[in-house]
Amino acid sequence: MSGRRVLPTAPARRGWCPGLARPMPTGDGLLARIHPPLGLLNPEQMRAVAKAAGAFGNGHLDVTARANLQVRGVRPETQGALAEALTVIGLGDSRGDGGPQRLTLTSPLCGLDAGALIDGHAVAAGIEALGRAVAPLPAKTLVAVEAGGACDLAGIEADIHVRARALGRAAIGLATGAEPVWLGAWPEGALPEAVADLLRAFARTGARRMRDLTDAERAALASPRNGESRAEEATLQDKARVPSPVRERDRVRVENVPERAEPPHRRDLSVEFSSLTPARSRTGEGACRGSHPCSDARPSPAEGGRQRQPFAILAVDAPFGRCTADMLARLADAADEAGASDIRLSPSRGFVLAVDPARAETARARLAAEFVTDPEDPRRAVAACPGAPACASGSTPTLRDAARLAEAFRPFAARGLSAHVSGCAKGCAEPRRSALTLVAADGLYGAVPGGTAGDPPVEWLTIEAALERVRGAQTANLEDLFRTRP
Repeated sequence: MSGRRVLPTAPARRGWCPGLARPMPTGDGLLARIHPPLGLLNPEQMRAVAKAAGAFGNGHLDVTARANLQVRGVRPETQGALAEALTVIGLGDSRGDGGPQRLTLTSPLCGLDAGALIDGHAVAAGIEALGRAVAPLPAKTLVAVEAGGACDLAGIEADIHVRARALGRAAIGLATGAEPVWLGAWPEGALPEAVADLLRAFARTGARRMRDLTDAERAALASPRNGESRAEEATLQDKARVPSPVRERDRVRVENVPERAEPPHRRDLSVEFSSLTPARSRTGEGACRGSHPCSDARPSPAEGGRQRQPFAILAVDAPFGRCTADMLARLADAADEAGASDIRLSPSRGFVLAVDPARAETARARLAAEFVTDPEDPRRAVAACPGAPACASGSTPTLRDAARLAEAFRPFAARGLSAHVSGCAKGCAEPRRSALTLVAADGLYGAVPGGTAGDPPVEWLTIEAALERVRGAQTANLEDLFRTRP
């Protein structure tokens, strides 16, 4: 069955970002979001989250693209108890003025990479501390902090970018509709205050996102620049005009970075980290699937030269970002048994552990039944929201259909392409373009090749019809599989 339909009116977006004190109503109850500081939890905190999700929610959780956790199925009568239980263990809300509960995002490899040029966690913590005093700051405001080396956040749609470019120095960029506009480079210690100045100016504009500003408004935010050299600024602006957003960073990194980095939720971080070891290739040749020993345990100059013990990186994803309380409890147990002191949330909607190399494979095998541990698993290439009945805006069980699409999409995933199954036109799981987006409405899917969930579909069809097309032309251009727009 297929046919032309008019795209349904996009569901209304909620007026706030949910926290613990103010959860958001959805299809399966209240949704409460946990914002772990710097995206880190120790195993005991993770067990407490799992216990609270089972006791005060429905036992289901989401891992978000900003490396946060969402407890689903919270009831009005359990909301207070959930907030209290998580606040006691250091995971409570950080502010009550409607601003962002967590302002910064760092790579889950931050603090582990000997090639880092700045201490990304220290910079992020400084920005968080100063940012809490900035009001009224829009709830979705995000500052991406990239420490250099393997600590890459390519594809993240932040409002302000902090990107290391030399030892102890980083450039600051402002989001536009395309590539960031780079303002210049600051010493590491001056970065938090420089970002805070920009946040204060941004808050005064009343805009929701930095990319919504005009060029003139954006330029006004950065004037005056505290002690910034005009000559260095001009040099950086010239470099920023180079089409590739990673080319400027390539000049200061010792390892090779791909010209077009994959979005974080498409990448296997264990393979990403293997680039720090000369004997391993970036394509993952010779690397363990889901875990990789780091033979280069040199201290990072950006972190004061502290020596660290050899460790292995174990990266696992929650299938389509969805997990259960029991899964998190088992993850915490595996972390303890493998010698991981913390559990790092990842923008890939998963978790990263730095474990004892001798125990890495045992931990990976223990988690493989429930988590995505294979870098070639096609589910890594497919983004999907919870859909019906969990989401009030959804009309279709998207997770079930996403699992079916992932298997059919395997050949395309192997070519580095991505897909998105959205329960409605909001496209919460993936705001960026995908090679194929399927938008659900009333039992059918609107096909959007090379677009987003908010774009007009070129055709409406059943999931069976969509799967048949994908399976039947596994080397074709995806746009050729569906009717083209008139």
